[in-house]
Amino acid sequence: MYRLRFLYIFVKLILTKRYIMKTDTSLAYDIPGKFEETRFEKNHNVIFESSLEASKIVAQEIAELIRSKQANNESCVLGLATGSSPIKVYEELVRMHKEENLSFSNVVSFNLDEYYPMTKENRQSYHYFMHQYLFNHIDIKPENVNIPDGTVASDELNQYCVDYEIKIKEAGGLDFQLLGIGRTGHVGFNEPGSHINSGTRIITLDHITRVDASSDFNGIDNVPKRAITMGVSTILRSKRIVLMAWGQNKADIIKRTIQGDISSEVPATFLQNHANATFVLDQFSASALTRFETPWLVGECTWTQELKSKAIVWLCKETKQSILKLTDRDYNNNGMSDLLAQEGSAYDLNINMFNILQHTITGWPGGKPNTDDSHRPERANPAKKRVILFSPHPDDDVISMGGTFSKLIKQGHDVHVVYQTSGNIAVTDDEALKFAEVANDFVGETNTEIDFKSIIEFLNNKSENQIDSLEVRKLKGLIRRRESYAATRYIGLKDVNTHFLDLPFYETGQVKKNPLGPEDIAIVKDIIAKIKPHQVFAAGDLADPHGTHEVCLNAIFAAMKELKPEKYMDDCWLWLYRGAWHEWDIHEIDMAVPLSPSEVLLKRHAILYHQSQKDRVMFQGNDSREFWVRAEDRNKNTAILYDDLGLAEYEAIEAFKRFDY
Repeated sequence: MYRLRFLYIFVKLILTKRYIMKTDTSLAYDIPGKFEETRFEKNHNVIFESSLEASKIVAQEIAELIRSKQANNESCVLGLATGSSPIKVYEELVRMHKEENLSFSNVVSFNLDEYYPMTKENRQSYHYFMHQYLFNHIDIKPENVNIPDGTVASDELNQYCVDYEIKIKEAGGLDFQLLGIGRTGHVGFNEPGSHINSGTRIITLDHITRVDASSDFNGIDNVPKRAITMGVSTILRSKRIVLMAWGQNKADIIKRTIQGDISSEVPATFLQNHANATFVLDQFSASALTRFETPWLVGECTWTQELKSKAIVWLCKETKQSILKLTDRDYNNNGMSDLLAQEGSAYDLNINMFNILQHTITGWPGGKPNTDDSHRPERANPAKKRVILFSPHPDDDVISMGGTFSKLIKQGHDVHVVYQTSGNIAVTDDEALKFAEVANDFVGETNTEIDFKSIIEFLNNKSENQIDSLEVRKLKGLIRRRESYAATRYIGLKDVNTHFLDLPFYETGQVKKNPLGPEDIAIVKDIIAKIKPHQVFAAGDLADPHGTHEVCLNAIFAAMKELKPEKYMDDCWLWLYRGAWHEWDIHEIDMAVPLSPSEVLLKRHAILYHQSQKDRVMFQGNDSREFWVRAEDRNKNTAILYDDLGLAEYEAIEAFKRFDY
């Protein structure tokens, strides 16, 4: 019944063409693996262009369930999740409550999990999360809210968990269970090794789970090692299950969950046994599924140039050969016989692909003057370009494209670096205290704009989860700002060409940021209008653990869209670089800028000027390497890939993708 309701809503999306699958295959998801393109998949799944769109559909299903239960004077028992995945669902439910009179008076909720030990008042607690995003804004009865208690005495935990199970059963069982998924494949906090028959219990968290949570706790040392969680069997008894996953970081585990064998090593695979479970994905989290990653292994393809490039690069890796060594047999034996028949021969395919990749390589990222540019990634004219390098945080510029940044300056272009946020939240208290003490010793009792004594007192007495005072945030922002000046001066940029926007959405003093607003877009729009650039470089890495890159990119998109009617925008090209988490795949790269050994060293030194981000990185995501190390490794790996494909050998390569805004 509930799946039919979900499919009804999904079909409405198809009719309005707001989806990413083809309309003629949309019903293939009724039975996982029934049709050729989904034959590797064992879970019912629906894929949307954006997580926002998908979240609204999930919220609509929940709302319809609540209303149908109300019509029959029945309680609606919801199992709820925390984390970033369900936030937009909760926001949409709150909107429907306020604008569409959706009542939650008949809802009984049970949350999946809670850290242990954890007080309800702690900002990292799931009790705090649920009230912040949902319960404080709707009319659910407080006595109907059930969240595992992270303060239960250890000798009472076992009985508490049994009682939680009994309470769910007495409520009539879970009508609907909302889930996210961790990189370990956990649902709730059922980590690898969890048994299919497990019930609510205390569990030790996997190291990867704690690493992923470390930025929320300002370091892994502060992340609790245990948690209370509903068990796998508790979840599987739900009448309806919807699991949501967003972003590139979830792609690998989604593939293992949907296409792999059922295993306790990936607890989410137990959902394959559930008759009414749907995975709701965005295009990024679904990208590793076979039908998207290697569709030629699934069935016939429509061979666009992008797909041909992707397939040939994959074939080189699979056969461990360079492009020009691929044979007809290689294509035929690896699912590309139709491509071979279409193109005529491996020779023609290989030469064409080799030339495409060769033409992406340039040592002139601003265009080479007085040269035929028909096979170059950038225009020759104007010879001297106005360039904006947007950097979401005050170090993404040098981390992601420090070598290209330096080349643009040396080749005479009018380069401007624009830091979109202050980055203050990424400065540790210890680092800020060090600067405050040095400044206080230096200024003594003289007047100054910042009261360093009060900052020192605040930091020395700061309580857990307390938001920094405005003065502390200002100091931390200044630390990042001065590090940025030092790095850009080292590269050769004049101070007058360094700009700090301090976009308002970021300035909350905590990890959770405000939504992108008109004021943010207006600020970005003003700097573009002032410089009138021929080139804009922006961060296109959406794997940023806290979404700042995505918000900053959306601000640029919105600003450039509003400015598009301006004449100078006709000559403005947008290039996207990727940040510290992922690199573009080879087939996606439109411009590859080689770096010499000395340029790699220059980039490393520029990154190291950001001393507050060295050693103890607060927001490094799931990669424990320092930023300069991961950036250097990424650039060298890209160069190795080009070399393996049979192109020139370089020390390192920075990669860019052109975006038509």
